[in-house]
Amino acid sequence: MNLLYIILGLLLLVVGGNWLLKSSVGLSLRLNISKIIVGLTIVSFATSAPEMIVSIKAALDGFPDIAVGNVVGSNIGNVGLVLGIVLLINAINVETNFYKTDWPMKMLASVLLFFFLIIDGKLSRIEGFIFVLLLVAFLVVLIRQNKKVEIELDEDTETEMSYFKIFGFLAVGGFALWLGSELLVDGAVSLAEGLGVSKRVIAITVVSIGTSVPELASSVIAAIKKESDISIGNIIGSNIFNILSVLGFTAILKPIENVDQKIMTFDIYWLLAFSFILLPLVFLPKRNNLSFKEGILLVLAYSVFIYFTIQ
Repeated sequence: MNLLYIILGLLLLVVGGNWLLKSSVGLSLRLNISKIIVGLTIVSFATSAPEMIVSIKAALDGFPDIAVGNVVGSNIGNVGLVLGIVLLINAINVETNFYKTDWPMKMLASVLLFFFLIIDGKLSRIEGFIFVLLLVAFLVVLIRQNKKVEIELDEDTETEMSYFKIFGFLAVGGFALWLGSELLVDGAVSLAEGLGVSKRVIAITVVSIGTSVPELASSVIAAIKKESDISIGNIIGSNIFNILSVLGFTAILKPIENVDQKIMTFDIYWLLAFSFILLPLVFLPKRNNLSFKEGILLVLAYSVFIYFTIQ
């Protein structure tokens, strides 16, 4: 029954997130907001909605290990599992944005999370505000850098939607996200208790992998279409948003306290390692390129992480 709750919760989160995305983009275009801003902000927030709703729900219910473990596990999975699988399908030529903004911001967000947790084992409201302010600054830089870049949105969102359809998607999507988070968190907590394992283990594995399914699907599709720059952009962007927006807004609404010691003594170091390793992988052995060999390395490293997590 707990597994059924988790599966149903994940399905509702994926569907709800997609409907929220459609309504958000549709409303933005009706309000004549430029596509570049829609692409870099509205879409990014909407695709992070499942992780955010789950983390906020978990924090409010007093399960900090699920709130933090969901984000930490998702970020590790995005690099180790998602990017690894993408590289097994198709090699990636990395653009200069990776060095200028994406990787530095990913490292900064990861290091900040590390220090905030190591200092006192919690994320305070002030630290949440710091994350959100950093996110706003990052988005301003992105928008300024990409002023002249053409952004293509999905065909469904390109056509003008009626306000009835927009708010219909918004209402149904919001309800699906709420119900999905209720089922997922309740199922995860009960499963952990039933198996006699910590909530952190369930969050790092089942919950984080489940909430990463949209990133995996979109990145694999992009890789098959040979749109590799979109793949790595989606993955790194999702990691940045997971820390700065998901944990930022969660901590503002409800400070995250009493985080599992294993997250601070084990998981967070894997997060830093997976964040840092991208830079040398891009430079070596062939500059500005990630290929099949790096994909095998990332998937193997992620498998080792999961093995030691469930021990």
